[in-house]
Formats: sequence, structure tokens, C-alpha cells
Amino acid sequence: MLKKLTERIYYMPHNNDTDRPILGLVCGDKYSLIVDSGNSPQHAKEFLAEVKSLNIPPVKYLVITHWHFDHVFGIKEMNLTTIGHENTKIKLEEMRNMKWDDASLEVYLQNGILNEFEISCIKKEIPERDSFLIGDLDITYKGSMAIDLGGINCIINDVGGDHTLESTVIYIPEEKVIFLGDCVYNGRYNGDYVFTKEKLFPMIDKIEKNDIEYYFCSHESICDKEEMDGFWHQLKSTGNIVEKGTSVEEAKRKFTATYKRPPSEAESFFIGGFVNGNKSMKEKAHH
Repeated sequence: MLKKLTERIYYMPHNNDTDRPILGLVCGDKYSLIVDSGNSPQHAKEFLAEVKSLNIPPVKYLVITHWHFDHVFGIKEMNLTTIGHENTKIKLEEMRNMKWDDASLEVYLQNGILNEFEISCIKKEIPERDSFLIGDLDITYKGSMAIDLGGINCIINDVGGDHTLESTVIYIPEEKVIFLGDCVYNGRYNGDYVFTKEKLFPMIDKIEKNDIEYYFCSHESICDKEEMDGFWHQLKSTGNIVEKGTSVEEAKRKFTATYKRPPSEAESFFIGGFVNGNKSMKEKAHH
């Protein structure tokens, strides 16, 4: 079901059952633009059916926030002028050489390419995968690009972070709205969840240079400025506690001494991520 945030911004909420991310719709005076294609042709089809019922300018563009399956498996179904980072294009080309039958999915599980939850979502969303094909990008960018939809602009930026190399955000200055994709989430290294100050903190600074009232994170409810400020504070406070070589236990003790309270469940997760991030950077430096 599509929801309306402003006169120009609509979205389909996320669904954690099969890892469906938020899909966004930005409506200009001349054209409209979709953010992310969904985790399956069916997801894309349902979204397009909702969009078709609206009295809006024609949908011309699709912007992909990053290459992960839950954001790109609906590209062919959308059949729009598709825009994404040049690294997203490289990853899509790699994925087009992959097979998606049950036996291949099992191999990907054993090799750590996909996890059990991701595979279960793919099987539920796309039960018949014999003819399933990965779509492609029509336009690639690096750094930044802007699209004028008529009376409203979409500023597309790569912001980095730990989740993927090319995490892309879409900022609509006239509406003070930003679609963050998954850029706020952790990365993974050797099966561990990781955060690094070196990537995360500059990413936050890039995002917060914009005048924003509403934030879309792909697998969350909409956040307002106050909520997002609280989230950034949690990330920065836990990241600053974790020094090189610090263990999780040491970091938690330092957090408790610094803030006069033990870390929350979320803060404990972030601490673990920063500890893992330090380990991953050390291992990479030795290779």
C-alpha cells in the first residue's frame, strides 16, 4: 500500500518478512522518479500497480541505491531509465553470470555469498526462477548528479559508509527529504558485522550538510530530524569509545564510565561492530 508523505513524495513501506525495502516515488511537474526496484519482480509489480492509480506525471526514472539483491531484483520489471553508481553496474554484471536455482543458492550459502535469511526471501519472493534475469543500468554516475523533474530536483550522491562501496542517497531539497538506502547499516567482513569510523563518520558529515526533515532508511519507519540526530549520536558515541585494539568488554566498561550508564542493546551492537571493524582493518593491512 502506497503512503503519502508530502504532495510530491510517496512510498511503499518496508516488509521484514521477506526483506522488502522501502520503495520511494518522487513526483515533479514533468516527470516522476522511483527509488529502488524492490527485491523481486513481484515486489516491483505491486509497487507499479499502486503508482498507476495515482494522478501524477509519467514515471521516467529509476534510481538504485546499491547493488544488494533486495534493491535490484525488480529492475527488469520496472523497465525504466535506470540510474546507479558505476560500481553498482559492475556488481550487476557479476550477478548476471550467477544462477538462481535451488542448487546454486545452496552453493552461495556454503561460500558465504548469501545467508540463510536472504536465500529464504529469494525463494519466497521468486518461487519460479528458471527465467529470472538481472536488469542493468542505463546511466551510471560517480560522485554526484542531479535530475530536474520539473519544479523539483533529485540530487544523487555517493556517500560511502560501511554497507557498500557505492551507497547512493537521493536528496530532494525542495521537500527536505532524503532516501538513504542502506548506507546507515553495517558492512560485513568474514561473516562479522562491521562499522568503521574511517568510513562512517565522513558519511554522516556528507549527509548532514543537507537541510533534511525526513529520512528514509530502507528497512525502517520514516525518521524525523530529532530521531536521526539521536541515531547519529549513538553511532558516534559508541565509535569514539572503541579505540584500536579495544575489546567489546573494555569498550562497554569505558562506555559505562563515560556516560554513567551501561550501553543499550543497540549501543552494544554498535560497539561490537566497531570492534570488528578495527579487526577487519588490521587484517586487511597485513594482506
